[in-house]
Amino acid sequence: MNYNDHLPPHFHARYQDQEITVNLGSGKVQGTMPRRALNMVLEWREQHQAELLQNWELARQRRPLQQVPPLS
Repeated sequence: MNYNDHLPPHFHARYQDQEITVNLGSGKVQGTMPRRALNMVLEWREQHQAELLQNWELARQRRPLQQVPPLS
């Protein structure tokens, strides 16, 4: 996540030299990365959607973000 980023709520994920943007609400993905990595990112989003949305609000307010646990 980036501080004071544009709407809609989203986060960025990187794998090797590829980057995607994932919409927090819909899960829609912009960009490409290998399917296995993409599936892990989307599963992580599902597991931690509440924390991610909370961090989005913190980032919009330029407040420190909370750590989100890794995929379990």
